[in-house]
Parts: sequence; structure tokens; C-alpha cells
Amino acid sequence: MVKEVVSTKLIQDAKQIIESARENAVRSVDFCRVQMYWKLGKRIFEEEQHGKKRADYGAYIVKSLAEKLEAEYGSGFGIRQIERARQFFLLYPIASAVRTQLNWSQYKMLIAISDPEKREYYELEAVNNSWNGRELERQINSQLYERLLLSNDKESVLAVARKERIPETPQEVIKDPMVLEFLGLERNPAFYETDLEGAIISHITDFLLELGKGFAFVARQKRIMLEDDEFFIELVLYNRLLRCFVVIEIKTDKITHQDLGQLQMYVNYHDRIEKLPDENPTIGILLCAGKNDSVVKMTLPENNKTILASEYKLYLPTTEQLVGEINEAKELVKKSKRIKK
Repeated sequence: MVKEVVSTKLIQDAKQIIESARENAVRSVDFCRVQMYWKLGKRIFEEEQHGKKRADYGAYIVKSLAEKLEAEYGSGFGIRQIERARQFFLLYPIASAVRTQLNWSQYKMLIAISDPEKREYYELEAVNNSWNGRELERQINSQLYERLLLSNDKESVLAVARKERIPETPQEVIKDPMVLEFLGLERNPAFYETDLEGAIISHITDFLLELGKGFAFVARQKRIMLEDDEFFIELVLYNRLLRCFVVIEIKTDKITHQDLGQLQMYVNYHDRIEKLPDENPTIGILLCAGKNDSVVKMTLPENNKTILASEYKLYLPTTEQLVGEINEAKELVKKSKRIKK
């Protein structure tokens, strides 16, 4: 009797069919839940419109309805959830505007954002980048939107999220500061660049997500020879949107003008040796524990557009800390503009 052997291709295809069906089933259930809360919110709103014209009537409806529903269906229909359903409909009154790619957990995070433009940004980017709930929560908590606004105007940030244009400058893609809490490192006297570099490589997916759109890993500790001298570039990436190499040097101390000079040499090397004629100039990022903006400005040419210094943080700052740093940075930008005038 001949023993039949099932082909590897058949097994792979069968697994793919099963996994795809499971994923579709989960997405279908998630969206049904989103639709359920939207319809609940719509019905509550209709009841308010037909009811008494008292300021507290809406709160009365939510409380009374939640008491009835929670008793029968559980905590998923408590007063907070019912109030969220009402708010959900008020923010998204057009059913077709509710996105099938987002689940109820993600919409709960979006509902909590009072600024409509900020909410739209996170909604669009969650869809554009296929963020799950954990990733969306992290980006909101790390103040991604506010960090981008430090070096960009609101209209350009939203235009990129809406896919009305693609990023054209490094400042539109790269954040300062960068939040690297996912590395799990703590500051201590024995902390070296190699520790940070090794942790980044171990968490390269999270690092590329924090860096911004369109990044791909190219090399680590890239060796280059300049006559008899040997140098090693810590990280080399490529950005497909900006169509250029991105060279990263890591410093665990405050940066110096020598650090910037070394990074400039690596950028020049890629521009003169590696870059293809139709590619854009190489970007250099000095990832550092602290920086002196005046040293950066005086070391680099006034028309510099390719060398950036970005501080990193090994913990997720509180909203108050980030807002304070962002406001401080904005004040420095304003003072710099006044001095130039």
C-alpha cells in the first residue's frame, strides 16, 4: 500500500484559510459590538429629543437605562458604558463614518479625546498603521500628536494622516523627544551605548513604530573604511516615504559638537558612496540622553535639513511632564525667531 504524503503547500494553505477565517470572525464580532453601542447611543439621543427639555434629563435617561440593562446583561452596560455609547453617537452621528477597522476598546480611547483634530489624527493613524488597542493607547499616552506639532504645523500633520500628501522633510516624520519605555532599561552608572543599541535591536519593531512612518532596518554596526581608518555606524535604516538612508548614532550622555561632526561624516559617506542618483540626501539622527540646542545650531549650518538631534526617554512620562516639555520647547522656538528678527 502506497503511503500518501500531504504536501507542505497544502498544509500551509489550509492553516492560512483557518487563521484568516478566525481573524475575520473576531473582527466581525468586534464591529458588531461597535455597531451595538452606536445604535444604543442613537436611541438614547432620540429619547432625549422627544423627552423633557431639562438640562439633567439626558443624565437621568442614562442612569435609569443603565440600572435596567446592567441588572440583566452585566457590567458591559453600566452607567459609564451607556454614557460612552451616548457620547459615541454624538461624536459620530453618521453611521458610515464609523470605521470597521476599529474595535470598541479603540473607540473608547478616541471618545475620551476632547480635541476633534487630535481625535481625528489618532483615528486615522490607527487605521493607516493597523494599530491594535495597545499600540493606540501607547501613542496617545506618549503624546505623539503633540510631539509632532513641535516641528510641524497642525494642517500638515493632519494632511499626512488624511493621505492628502506624503512627508517631505525629516521633521515631519521624526519626533523629539523619542519615548523608548518599551526597552525596559533603567538609568545607572554602568549604562553604555551598546546596552541601548542591543535593547533597540531586540525591540526593533517597537523602535521603528516610535521612529515614525516608513522605516525599514538596513544594518547594525555597519563597518566602513576611510583609507586605513575603520569606523562602525551604529544603526542604518531606510525610509521609503522620504526615499533616503537614515543613519543613527546613540549617545547616553549630553551630546557634543564632536558627536555631531562624527554623524555628519557618516551622512556624507552615505550620500557620496551609497546613495543612488534618484534618492534623497541621507538623514542623520543623534539619539541622545540630553542636548544643548544652542550647541546643535552653532555646530551645524544654518540651512541644515538632514542632521537632527533627538532626546530619548526610557520611561513613559506623565501627560503633565510631556506637556511641560513641549511648552518649554515652543517657548525656545519663539525666542529663537525673535532673536533672528
